[in-house]
Amino acid sequence: METNARPGRYELDLVLRRGSHLVFCEVKMRSSTEFGEPVDMVGFEKQRRLRLAGEAWLARHPELDDVDVSFDVIGIRGRRLERLQLTF
Repeated sequence: METNARPGRYELDLVLRRGSHLVFCEVKMRSSTEFGEPVDMVGFEKQRRLRLAGEAWLARHPELDDVDVSFDVIGIRGRRLERLQLTF
């Protein structure tokens, strides 16, 4: 649906929809684990901003009031992908 969406002051890397399911997705990439895994970079504050961005995006799309929403983080390191589903 959208990439690099900017609802309000925050950014959503990906907004994806499949049927009645909508996913707000944050993508983090690292070339090494020297400073931790990519998904570890999404702490409490980043999660709060993702939630606010998702709420702002949904406010601009009232036609999607009936969809199920989830927030995911995709960590990429080399060819390795890791998915973390956030719960609020």
